[in-house]
Amino acid sequence: MDLGAFSLSLAVKDLAASQAFYEALGFDAMGGDPAQGWLIMKGPTAVIGLFQGMFERNMLTFNPGWDGNAQTLAEFTDVRAIQSALQGAGLELTQTTDPEGSGPAHISLLDPDGNPVLIDQHV
Repeated sequence: MDLGAFSLSLAVKDLAASQAFYEALGFDAMGGDPAQGWLIMKGPTAVIGLFQGMFERNMLTFNPGWDGNAQTLAEFTDVRAIQSALQGAGLELTQTTDPEGSGPAHISLLDPDGNPVLIDQHV
């Protein structure tokens, strides 16, 4: 099962301060809307999302249908197929999507230590 592009979504207290910090580490803004409290930053080998006031905790994020540059892939595993596979493996999802739907959707679950995992399809 291909979960898509991986990033770490960080719940930040001060978006501008976090942006400056990660820029100093070599990350560049590649998307987002600071006026809405979020920014996606890309480094040479990693992508992080900075989210002020949107999430309570940091979370692992996967984006089916995207590569590491947020470009749409020609072929990918749809989030609904991922949902079915995870449920078939006995995992409990904290948020599900309509299995009969299509296009953008997301699901979420917690790992054994309570870390949130978001699978967020934008295509």
